[in-house]
Amino acid sequence: MRLEMTNQMRMEQRMKLAPHMIQSMEILQLPILALQERIEQELNNNPVLEIAEPVNPEEGDSSQEQPSDDIGERDLVVGTDNNKVQDFERLEGLGDEFKDYMDEAGPWRARIPRDEPDRKLEAIKNTAAPSQSLHEYLSEQWRMVDAKEPVKKAGEMIIDYIDDRGYLTVRIEQLHNKDKNDFTVDDLKEALSLVQKLEPSGVGARDLRECLLIQLAQNGEEESDSGAGSEGQEADTSFEARLIGEYMDELLENRLPEIAKKMNCNIETINRAIERLSKLDTSPGLQIGRDRNHPITPDIIVEPADTAGQYSVRLADSDLPSLKISNYYAKMAKDTRVSEKTKKFLQNNLRSAQWIMDAIEQRKSTLLKVARAVVKYQKDFFDRGQLHLHPLPMSKVADDVGVHLATVSRAVSGKYLQCSRGILPLRKFFSGGREDVNGQARSWEAIRAKLQQIIDAEDKTRPLSDDKIREKLAAAGIDDLARRTVAKYRKILNIPAARFRKKY
Repeated sequence: MRLEMTNQMRMEQRMKLAPHMIQSMEILQLPILALQERIEQELNNNPVLEIAEPVNPEEGDSSQEQPSDDIGERDLVVGTDNNKVQDFERLEGLGDEFKDYMDEAGPWRARIPRDEPDRKLEAIKNTAAPSQSLHEYLSEQWRMVDAKEPVKKAGEMIIDYIDDRGYLTVRIEQLHNKDKNDFTVDDLKEALSLVQKLEPSGVGARDLRECLLIQLAQNGEEESDSGAGSEGQEADTSFEARLIGEYMDELLENRLPEIAKKMNCNIETINRAIERLSKLDTSPGLQIGRDRNHPITPDIIVEPADTAGQYSVRLADSDLPSLKISNYYAKMAKDTRVSEKTKKFLQNNLRSAQWIMDAIEQRKSTLLKVARAVVKYQKDFFDRGQLHLHPLPMSKVADDVGVHLATVSRAVSGKYLQCSRGILPLRKFFSGGREDVNGQARSWEAIRAKLQQIIDAEDKTRPLSDDKIREKLAAAGIDDLARRTVAKYRKILNIPAARFRKKY
């Protein structure tokens, strides 16, 4: 086999996206809050991009009301008479005047009136401080604990292995290093008992059973210390502790009659204990340093129109600033006395500014067209509710709007729609479905909503099995639905099986 290098030519066609097309797709995919951040970033990075100040039409043009005697300020109109000397002298002096203006004035900067607050300064002041993590919170408390030095070191080790939910993720024996004599296993056990007394209540537990028992014990101590606890409350706490400590597995399996027989009590007593236990926190660590939920801001607002039965669709972009290109830098890029390096820098930024302005306008136009098509095809949903949501493939909206399928997918990604039924993800309106016995098209979302309605109306003492739910759906016109499909939809809706829904 012989290896050699040769030169050859071939013709082929390749599709490559221009930079402004890539930027346009990125802008289209951004939700409203991310777009605001992107605009702020562009304003900080691109000197030729400015915020266009809104013009008040009532103020009018002050220059027309007060004519100036300055010859340089008058409109340049070359007259038709023979005396054209004055006009051409002004035309020759424009370059010098503009050069002096550039040298003396410098770049334009918006002045903030003294009586108006600085928006950036106000935003900095109103920005919340970073939240304290659970590890920091526990370490801060642990430094105040009075214990021997080996126990203190063992406690620091234990805190390092507590996860975000507040549970100790390793066995105590695994934390002991035989090669080091910093602390013993007994020191670890003593330190663990002290860590479990820290706030939040239940932290440092090794499983759910221990977490609930710690909270029960601490709640009992608080009631006893405050003097509000009675003998009946102490008995209830003891009963709940026994219920958790001895019959946790049966409780999770909802085998209440079996527990009542073993504990020699009635089911009503167990139900009251379960109601009190439901107030305990199964993930105490999430109380501290919990990740903040990202705010949801709608991109589309759908409101009833003046015409009966119709809806108006508009963009929720009133907070987005209007952008413009700086006149100062635009003129500077055309000035012959500016260096080529500066000109190239300005031209690149001017091009970038124009691209993002065009991309934002394209995003507005595409998103509005897609939203109007959604409202047109899903009008029954806005009129009558989720049970009347129709199947709607994205390809249908893409054909209606006249764009590619991928463009519709980017347009609805991460976007939300606000209507009289709440703030809903725009992607919710796109789903497959099937026809019922009456020939009416039902989306999978509508079928799941009907399933939820059936379970909400069931007798909790005799909950419906998946087969019974399937029969109920068939009676409602949704036939030929497999039992495993019902189970799948039930799990998607976070609805437990029948034996876990049973109320005794």
